Amino acid sequence: IAENPPTNVSYHNNGCGNYLLEMSDQSSNWCTIESDPGVFTSLIESFGVQNAELSELWSLDDDSLGQMLSGGRVYGLIFLFKWMPDTSSSSGEDGAAHRKPLTSDETPPKLFFARQVTTNACATQAILSVLLNVDEESLVTEEHKNDVAVDCDTKKIVLGSTLGALKSFTMTFPPDLRGEAIGASDEIRSAHNSFARTDAFLAEESRNRASRDDEKEDVFHFVAYVPHEDGHVYELDGLRPGPIQIGKFESGNTNDMPWLTVARTAIQERIERFGASEIKFNLMGLVQDRRCGIRAQIAALDAAGSPHDDEQRLEAHAALAAEEEKREQWKIENDRRRHNYLPFCVELIRALAGSGKMEELTKKGDREDCEEEETSASIFGIKEGDVNDMVAAFSL
Repeated sequence: IAENPPTNVSYHNNGCGNYLLEMSDQSSNWCTIESDPGVFTSLIESFGVQNAELSELWSLDDDSLGQMLSGGRVYGLIFLFKWMPDTSSSSGEDGAAHRKPLTSDETPPKLFFARQVTTNACATQAILSVLLNVDEESLVTEEHKNDVAVDCDTKKIVLGSTLGALKSFTMTFPPDLRGEAIGASDEIRSAHNSFARTDAFLAEESRNRASRDDEKEDVFHFVAYVPHEDGHVYELDGLRPGPIQIGKFESGNTNDMPWLTVARTAIQERIERFGASEIKFNLMGLVQDRRCGIRAQIAALDAAGSPHDDEQRLEAHAALAAEEEKREQWKIENDRRRHNYLPFCVELIRALAGSGKMEELTKKGDREDCEEEETSASIFGIKEGDVNDMVAAFSL
C-alpha cells in the first residue's frame, strides 16, 4: 500500500494479511450537480487541478471536434444521458462481444477504473475517470511540481495533492475499493457538495408531490471516454463491472482526432438506441486551459520582438480577454448557483401579501396559466394545478 492515503479513509489488517477499507459515515451524502463546463471546471480546480478546463461540445462533426482540438490536447470526454433502470446503464444492451466489460485480468494495469458505490457521485466519478487516466507525459505529479515552473508554459496538467494521493494509494485496489475510496474522501465530497442547491426542502416537496402523483423524475448518468497507451479507447462507466474497450486508434500520435473519432462512433451508437424523441444529452471534453495556449503564443511573439500593433498579437490579446471574461462569467454563475434566494422570495411574497396585491397577482397568474396551459405542458411538461399548488404553498 502506498504512503499518504487520502484522508478520512481508514485501512486495517484483518489478521489474514488483507487490508479492509472503512468508509466515512458521511460518504453517502452526495448531491446532484449540474452538467455545466463552468461547474465542472470549478470542481476540478477545487481538487487542486491546474492547467485544465471542461469544454462543451454541441455537435460531433469534424468541425466541432477540430474546434475543440484547436486549443490543445483533449484528454477525455464526459457524456451525460438518461439512465434507464431496466438495462445495463443505458437504453440498450451492448450486444457485440467486444463491448462487454473487461474482467480484472483483462483490464490494462495502468487504466484507472472505479466502480460507483456512492449515490449521486457519477458526475465527479466521470471527471476523475478522465483526470486519473491522463497519460504520464501530460502530467506534473505533486512530488515533481517544485521541479518545474507550474504554469501554462509546461503545457501539462497538475493533478494536485488530493488526486495524486488518491491515484497512487488506490492503483493496486480492485474497482469496488477504488469507488469506496472516492466516496469516503472528505475533500472530494466537500468539493462536489459545494454545488448543492440551498432550497433543498422545496426540491424535496416537489419530489414528494411527484411521488404522490405516481410520476417519476428522469434520472441521468455520466460516463467517461478515454484513450489509453495500449492504443484502445475505453468507456468507463462506474455502474458496469469493468471498463469497456470500444475500439482501436493509432497510438503515439500527437493528434487526438484518431481516438476522438473512435469515441464519437460509440457515443453516436448510444444516442441512436434512445430513439429520435430523446434529446437530453450533454457532452464535454477535458481540455488544456485555453489561456495556456494563448499566453504561450503571446510569449512567443514577445521573444520574436513582434511590435505591439502586430495583428497576431492583437488577436491573441483579444482571445485572452475573451477567455478571462468567460472565467469571470463562470464565477458569477457559480456564485448564483450557491446563493440561497429563498429568504428573498419569502420576503417578496410577504410584502406582496401585506400590500394587498397578492390576490390580484394570483388571479392574473391563474388566467395566464389557463391561456398558456397547452403550450407550457408541451414544452416544459407542466401539469395542471402545479402553479396553483405553488402559489397556495407560498401564501401559507
